[in-house]
Amino acid sequence: MTQSGLDQPYRGGFVAAEHHFALTVYFEDTDAYGIVYYANYLKFMERARSDMLRACGIDQEAELARSGSAYAVVEAHLRYRRPAKLGDDLRILSTIRDVRASSVQIEQRVLRGDELLNDGRITAAFLDRDGRPRRHPKEWLDKFMALGAAT
Repeated sequence: MTQSGLDQPYRGGFVAAEHHFALTVYFEDTDAYGIVYYANYLKFMERARSDMLRACGIDQEAELARSGSAYAVVEAHLRYRRPAKLGDDLRILSTIRDVRASSVQIEQRVLRGDELLNDGRITAAFLDRDGRPRRHPKEWLDKFMALGAAT
């Protein structure tokens, strides 16, 4: 027997064209001083991007099974401004900024309340099973455009 909502994973959602994803910093995310280890921001941002794609109706798992194609991060620019700490509640805000034939650029910000801790720009390329770039599925491109992405 399950209790209403308690057995369901957290899902973020859109506020206008910006995706919001919340998480709490756990002990495993930190170094010996209780500060988030720098590489874990990439993991937080990855979770938020994957959730954003799911929230706009993109099924990466089905596409991978169907065609062998998937997104791979090919470029990441991050700026660390303030440290997150053990127990902090964070929000990752993600916005699709630019869409090319086979890639998408996503701007992401990590906040604690209204305080900006980290911001970055991630470029993900859509690759076939041999690792070569291929065009996004047309339905996906339409979804990106509906969120106001530039081309």
